[in-house]
Amino acid sequence: MSSPFLEVKERIFENSIGFVIYDKFAVSKGHCLIIPKREYPDYFESTDEEIIGLNKLLFQTKEYLKKKYNPDGFNVGINSGEYAGQTVFHMHIHLIPRYKNDVENPRGGVRNVIPGKGNY
Repeated sequence: MSSPFLEVKERIFENSIGFVIYDKFAVSKGHCLIIPKREYPDYFESTDEEIIGLNKLLFQTKEYLKKKYNPDGFNVGINSGEYAGQTVFHMHIHLIPRYKNDVENPRGGVRNVIPGKGNY
């Protein structure tokens, strides 16, 4: 079965390694996914070349989102495995723009994926 990401025709950016799309289930305005063209499930299976190419797209997308939406911060996240919350098993990187007052207390950031662990 083919990745649902490969069906998305509207790509924000693309290079020889991967491409960028808006997340269909965005958690904030501008939430994007950076996706390799090669289908594989786990970030830790990425080649050195893929990491470099995807990172270039990540930084390019960050600059684009900063100009377009002017967020106050960003979260970068990768769900690696079913028990980490991964539901689409074509590796992808979330770039989530964050805005002042988008949550009551942003302290802990990505640590909040486990409820109660963000406050320390």
